[in-house]
Amino acid sequence: MNNKKGNVLAIGICFFLFAMISFVTGLQNPMGIIAKAQFGATNFMSQLGNAANFIAYAFLGLPAGFLLKGKGYKFTALAAVSVGFIGVGISYLSGILGSFVVYLLGAFVSGFSMCMLNTVVNPMLNTLGGGGNRGNQLIQLGGSCNSLAATIVPVFAGYLIGEVTEKTQVADVNLALFIAMAIFALAFVIIFFSEIPEPELEAAAKETNKEKEGTMASIKGALSHKNLVFGIIAIFLYVGIEVGIPNVANLYMTDVNGLNIAAGVAGTLVGAYWFLMLCGRLVAGVIGGKVSSRAMMISVSSAGIIFLLLGMFLPTTATVSLLGAAIPVGVLFFVLCGLCTSVMWGAIFNLAVEGVGKYTSIASGLFMVMVCGGGILPLVQGAVADAAGYVQSYWVLIAALVYILWFALKGSKTNN
Repeated sequence: MNNKKGNVLAIGICFFLFAMISFVTGLQNPMGIIAKAQFGATNFMSQLGNAANFIAYAFLGLPAGFLLKGKGYKFTALAAVSVGFIGVGISYLSGILGSFVVYLLGAFVSGFSMCMLNTVVNPMLNTLGGGGNRGNQLIQLGGSCNSLAATIVPVFAGYLIGEVTEKTQVADVNLALFIAMAIFALAFVIIFFSEIPEPELEAAAKETNKEKEGTMASIKGALSHKNLVFGIIAIFLYVGIEVGIPNVANLYMTDVNGLNIAAGVAGTLVGAYWFLMLCGRLVAGVIGGKVSSRAMMISVSSAGIIFLLLGMFLPTTATVSLLGAAIPVGVLFFVLCGLCTSVMWGAIFNLAVEGVGKYTSIASGLFMVMVCGGGILPLVQGAVADAAGYVQSYWVLIAALVYILWFALKGSKTNN
């Protein structure tokens, strides 16, 4: 009975941390607006905070995995929330000091924290669910908390910022920063006094000296599982798809040479994309115990390809009236892709670590490294948009979805 209660508490903590990942990551978007106003940043420079947040994953992904393997879930989670508190604190100081460099440092340190949190919560929820469909179900429910925070943050920060003027500054969102720091502090206390299952440490304790592996041997052992190799490529592409669809759609809608839709209307449609991700994850959380990860991935990747093709080839003259503006139906299909991307993270992770066993923590670290795809793939898409147009740039994402469909059909099969 006590073990079950402990598991329920541990699951609740993971859901809580899932929301924090999105809350802090989502702050980088409105902070980019502030960077332009307070620091005089260009559009390119305003996105460096977001890039710094993602690039941190490439630096810390594997070290976080080894920290998890050597110290366990509880220690890694405590370290992650501590780093998160420091990162948000640095962002607060950037406003006081009026320093763009300090602002970027805060985003980078916060990215370290998000990487460590992601490294912990995914395998922990998968383990608490016993792997398989139940493990995927818990990850999807955790993802719902993530999407809920992603939906709330831009609205909350936008309300705090109000009308953007030359006087807009970091201090305008101090309330959001203080809330984030308070939540990190609360999370530290809760985790510190909680009993969290440590299957990784228990497995390591049972290993003999001959069975224990060094760093490179562990990585090599993990990569001997083909489904994991194909899975980490899939996660790289997935994060790029998730970020690229709404980012480029927003540029396309607001560009005077594009659809020339008001920024407020375009932002609302982008918010709808993230809200649909929340809906998709909630549904997946309900049915995840009965529907396999493979079936989910085949369905959503196929639907995503169809939605993108419809968005690209439907004429812009076919419109519907929404929010007082004429919105091309094709754009709505881009927004609908939120339903497809909603379940991909958990399902890909679940399929990739199937049969990996003692290398699960290393696998999680490798996954975190590949999250940098969220910063790299949109750059590729942006380059194609510059050369061939916004609509044509979505071929990059269709190619990525085709790979993910192949992974679901064939690449996810285990060695045995």
